[in-house]
Amino acid sequence: MQDKMLDEFNQQTRRFFEPMRKLNSLMLGNMEKMTEYQLEAMKRYSQMGTERMRSASEIRDAQDLQAFGAQQAEMMSELSRQMMEDAQALGEMSQQFRAELEQLFGEVSQELSDTAKQAEASAKPAASGKTDAPAKSDAPAKATSRKS
Repeated sequence: MQDKMLDEFNQQTRRFFEPMRKLNSLMLGNMEKMTEYQLEAMKRYSQMGTERMRSASEIRDAQDLQAFGAQQAEMMSELSRQMMEDAQALGEMSQQFRAELEQLFGEVSQELSDTAKQAEASAKPAASGKTDAPAKSDAPAKATSRKS
């Protein structure tokens, strides 16, 4: 008897915490993906900056300065393009995360609805099995005394 009650309690606890576990897993996965992408982006940007500093340190005359200026304009164009791609990729990741969240909340909502319907269905037969006892009044009881 106790084993059955304990098993039922464990199952209810699992069902209760399962949506939170799924949500935490989804959020952790998204955070890992976003962090990894941002670290890769930072690596690309720092490499671009390091290359530009290296090129600047190699300027020896006016021709090198002119070539550096042309390369700088190209690099800025590349940087702008890369930043737009990164922003688009992060936006897509956010949209995917949002869709996954909506799906998860939909599943949880459906599970809760099904559980509520099952509880309601199981409560109806139990309620119909009750005997109709006379209703108690909420009024205070009256004392009666008899004289003999």
